[in-house]
Amino acid sequence: MDVTEFRKRGKEMVDYVADYLEKIEKRQVYPDVEPGYLRPLIPDSAPEEPERFEDILKDVENIIMPGVTHWHSPYFFAYFPTANSFPALLADMLSGGIGCIGFSWASSPACTELETVMLDWLGKMINLPPPFLAGKDGEGGGVIQSTASEATLVALLAARTKAIDRVQSENAKLTQGDIIGQLVAYTSDQFCATLGTTTCCSFDKLLELGPICNEENIWMHIDAAYAGSSFICPEFRYLLNGVEFADSFNFNPHKWLLVNFDCSTMWVKKRADLTCAFKIDPVYLKHDHQESGLITDYRHWQIPLGRRFRSLKMWFVFRMYGVKGLQEYIRKHVRLAHEFKDLVLQDDRFEICADVILGLVCFRLKGTNDLNEALLKSINDARKIHLVPCHLKGKFVLRFAICARTVEFAHVQFAWKHITKLANELLKAQKQQK
Repeated sequence: MDVTEFRKRGKEMVDYVADYLEKIEKRQVYPDVEPGYLRPLIPDSAPEEPERFEDILKDVENIIMPGVTHWHSPYFFAYFPTANSFPALLADMLSGGIGCIGFSWASSPACTELETVMLDWLGKMINLPPPFLAGKDGEGGGVIQSTASEATLVALLAARTKAIDRVQSENAKLTQGDIIGQLVAYTSDQFCATLGTTTCCSFDKLLELGPICNEENIWMHIDAAYAGSSFICPEFRYLLNGVEFADSFNFNPHKWLLVNFDCSTMWVKKRADLTCAFKIDPVYLKHDHQESGLITDYRHWQIPLGRRFRSLKMWFVFRMYGVKGLQEYIRKHVRLAHEFKDLVLQDDRFEICADVILGLVCFRLKGTNDLNEALLKSINDARKIHLVPCHLKGKFVLRFAICARTVEFAHVQFAWKHITKLANELLKAQKQQK
């Protein structure tokens, strides 16, 4: 493929993606395929000779799409949102085109510097305390990790290194091996201090946990993977009160802030806490400016060496939506969740199982776990909408998460009518069996 064909095929691919997203609600949200469906549909080995782009695109529709769960369908209410927007898609295309590997400032200065500035922009949008921002001469700062899980692991490893250094400074005779066996990480059943848990979007009490961690010299990491995006709205910022006690904090704009996966933003109060844990300086990675104190080498902030130019997605989205546009997007999803909650509460056969604060509603039929498992199976077997469950205090619960960028109240209404129709059939059959 030369540049002339790339221009032509690139435009065709943009049209295909635009058509896919524009007409996505006409597709069955959950695929009707069995495990192993794809292997018989493609050759056993790669072709010896080049194939035509037209044939590849045809196979995308005929082979790939039948096995796709359409996360951006307005009938997708499972898990949590995964962000998708046209500005982010365009920025991803540019990032792929530039194709730099930004492990150091010298490897691509713009890749590093835009990321530092974007994490400051976003930190200010959620009103993070100043120590978490890089600014021109701050000790803290932000970094893009791949996922919240990775950010949590990075925090854990940094905390371990800091604890070992502290103990060795107090007793030089102790080796790392002596100390590691004595270290303890304190967690709940959600792992760490969490804002917006996966099961039911509950919030830990940072104002109670934080002072204890500070008094006991315990590293406090806060994970707000889903809920963090909502903190750009002043009315939800109270949920972050207590972050001032934390050593590190992260959330995923790639969930709910219209920045396509992957983009998990993480901040630390003291960047040295990370760089001390991950610093590697082989001679081939050294450069003239690294000792100046004016730059960041992000390879010292993460587990992988290489990294993509992900901050472009943030830059495009923040500029093309503006803070007000992003706030309205969050508020719309929260409003739709509360409208679904109201529909549930109008039916005495159902119950709400957790406080509805943001865009998740946990609900169930009053009755046994078996009954609700059967209801969920009926819902997902019908493939008109898609939900996933959770367990809350021993109860099998259905989760209804507002996910798609294009979802409207009409889709929520359709989902509720569909759920109640299947519940009616299930309860009727149960009654007949008795």
